[in-house]
Amino acid sequence: MEFMHQHDARIGSLMAVASMACVQLGLACAVLLIDRVGAEGTAWLRLVFAAVIFLVIARPKPSSFTARTFGACVLLGVVTAGITVLFMVAVSHIALGTASALEFLGPLTVAVAAGSGRRRLVWPALAAAGVVLLTEPWTGSVNLVGVGFALAAAVCWGSYIVLTQRVGDAVAGIDGLAVSMPVAGLVATIVVGPSMFTRLTPDLILIGIGLAILLPVIPFILELQALRRLTAAAFGTLMSLEPAFAMLVGLIVLGQVPGPLAILGIALVVVAGVGAARSGARTDEATVPAAAGA
Repeated sequence: MEFMHQHDARIGSLMAVASMACVQLGLACAVLLIDRVGAEGTAWLRLVFAAVIFLVIARPKPSSFTARTFGACVLLGVVTAGITVLFMVAVSHIALGTASALEFLGPLTVAVAAGSGRRRLVWPALAAAGVVLLTEPWTGSVNLVGVGFALAAAVCWGSYIVLTQRVGDAVAGIDGLAVSMPVAGLVATIVVGPSMFTRLTPDLILIGIGLAILLPVIPFILELQALRRLTAAAFGTLMSLEPAFAMLVGLIVLGQVPGPLAILGIALVVVAGVGAARSGARTDEATVPAAAGA
């Protein structure tokens, strides 16, 4: 049994890492699109086409949901829209690595709140130290608007982790995402859509489809499966690797060069993420039915 739990932790961790890599590559590509359609327009393209893709591949049936689980899926869609739109606005003001580091405060809070025992504070504390080194708040040169939007995205991301685990346990397969993503697309359309309808061109539609597959379709499926195998605390701390991925992708794709302290920060969050993943398997029996239906 212990071997199975360790195996689940490894598989869940690999899924989470693959999701993060995909997310950051998708974000870097999305940043390049901001000059053309704006941060909100870029977020809208990703969410709307992701909604269409999930509806096509999953085709959820009403019988798959209770009123309570359907409500959780709807709420997940709202916070998903919040993460996407708020974060894209943040990266239009501050560097991708910095925005990701601030957004990580959401998962970090979940890791502390959902953990148990003394150890629950060790890895989040180490990760927090890494985030501080990544953002260098003492320099006084941080764009407050970008920071504000990144922190708002952090609140949504913490909520997203809790809700995704709840939906993953209660709804088989990816039916939950087939409800939450259309809700996210609808919310984004209400907020942003009217200004985008007249700007759509055939090449923008193709770009939107590609971005949606890269982010969020593939990452959200991977995260749903990972949260069926990992505790919310372990998953939240494992997300400390996100700023490191963001900085690496920002360097390669966007030419955003990190300093020595930022590199040290990356090392700290990587250690914290590995430490959290080693003991993060879920053991509750409630996860079994949903996982079996995936």
